[in-house]
Amino acid sequence: MVNIGFIPAKWAALTPGSDAIVDTGTQRRISWSQLDERVRRLANGMRTSLGLRHGDRVAILAKNSIEYQELYYAAGRAGLVAQPLNWRLGVGELSRIIADAQPRAIVVSDEWLDVGKQLQAAVDVPHWLQYGPGGDGSYEDLLARSSDEEPQWSSATGDDDPFFILYTGGTTGESKGALHSHRSVSFGMLNQTVAERIVPTDVYMLTGQMYHIPVVLSMNYMRHGCPLVLMSFEAKAALEIIEAERVSAFLGITTMLNWMMAVSGFENYDISSLRNIQYGGGPMPSAVVKAALDSFPCTLIQGYGQTEGTTMCFLSQEDHLDAVRGIRPERLRSCGREGFVTTVRVVDPDGVPVPRDNATAGEIVVRSEANMLGYWNRPDLTAQTIRDGWMWTGDIATWDESSYVSIVDRAKDMIISGGENIYSVQVEEAVNTHPAVLECAVIGVPDEQWGESVKAFVVLKPQTSATEQQVIDAAKAHLASYQKPRSVEFVEALPKAPTGKILKRDLRAAYWADQDRRV
Repeated sequence: MVNIGFIPAKWAALTPGSDAIVDTGTQRRISWSQLDERVRRLANGMRTSLGLRHGDRVAILAKNSIEYQELYYAAGRAGLVAQPLNWRLGVGELSRIIADAQPRAIVVSDEWLDVGKQLQAAVDVPHWLQYGPGGDGSYEDLLARSSDEEPQWSSATGDDDPFFILYTGGTTGESKGALHSHRSVSFGMLNQTVAERIVPTDVYMLTGQMYHIPVVLSMNYMRHGCPLVLMSFEAKAALEIIEAERVSAFLGITTMLNWMMAVSGFENYDISSLRNIQYGGGPMPSAVVKAALDSFPCTLIQGYGQTEGTTMCFLSQEDHLDAVRGIRPERLRSCGREGFVTTVRVVDPDGVPVPRDNATAGEIVVRSEANMLGYWNRPDLTAQTIRDGWMWTGDIATWDESSYVSIVDRAKDMIISGGENIYSVQVEEAVNTHPAVLECAVIGVPDEQWGESVKAFVVLKPQTSATEQQVIDAAKAHLASYQKPRSVEFVEALPKAPTGKILKRDLRAAYWADQDRRV
């Protein structure tokens, strides 16, 4: 029986004194033996002192920390369900999510105490714990008074028991809770292990937040006995941490790599420990891929995934190296092929696979043990999303003769102008050819004549400039006339979900507030 909560127990037995977690924000380190003892005490405390029962949810409102990670493992050992909360959300949305999942305990770090007080007044949750120097000490008190014996419930927990509930980033609408089991997380880890080619000497740096699906990647490295390095991303700090901790792998997005390469004196940092960088949130422009491969002493892979299915497709290390050598360079616009434990198809509305001609669009569907159990409290949405064992992703794509999948749009992001389907991803690729563009997002805005017209939001690279017409002309060189942007708006940053995916619904809101859109 697989139980993710036993990860620290294994390595406490094998390498008890080695670092398990390095928290660079608080300058703390914890060994495997220390971590495992705290996990046992926390698991016993939540079941015995707090009286939580099998399947109860434990919500967490905090930034990345040692305590956050031990809560995941303790929930697994105690037969509970971890429910991480997105601290970027407002109190109203957090209250809605808490009311939906009905946790019986909430753990709050000291930096979110004010939000915690507001939530405590808004929702009915029996147990509240605090940790951190500014807290009331209730979290550490619970550990101190609890047994460090192996929790009696751990041997009977695992496999298809729920492990965590992650609320989606809401890129297309209201957040909903994706429920994962110990088994689905374990299979998601297996996909990552094969794709990333993890070795025991790796050191993993977590650049994202533990309230979203990339936490599976970091726990997977820990499953291999590798230390986890925590940080709040800032480009210069990331380079310093890679050098100091001999980091070998991390997950980033295009903008992260661009900012790191732009740090003054980049070439003077010792980042020779890097073995592999995975990126997500969408394809990386070919110019950035080449620059990254020239600048970082390691390989690149791309991962395509969702909260509901962890990582489902990978564009391999060799695919990137081949592309910059001129071998199938178009594959840089794809998200690769299905993962080791995943079956991916691109199908029409009836579920029939579309031709593998890299031109006919269909929806990506996925069959995998790594898929979620379903949406919490939403059997209706679960039935719509998982049909006959296949999860319908809502992503529109083509695929080629070798099953490389190229996403052309989210179903809800496709623009219909004058009766023509325009895929925003294709337009974004064209806009990104302008050398001053750091990143962009394309949406459809109301147009009296055409129904919708194409609008691009552009973030420029530091110390560069461009005009609206220059960006339009750059895109026009790679598109049909009807596909090019009709307007360009320059912005400082794009709204993003925790995974790095751009929140196009936020961009659309100002234009469609008083009008109906088809989706």
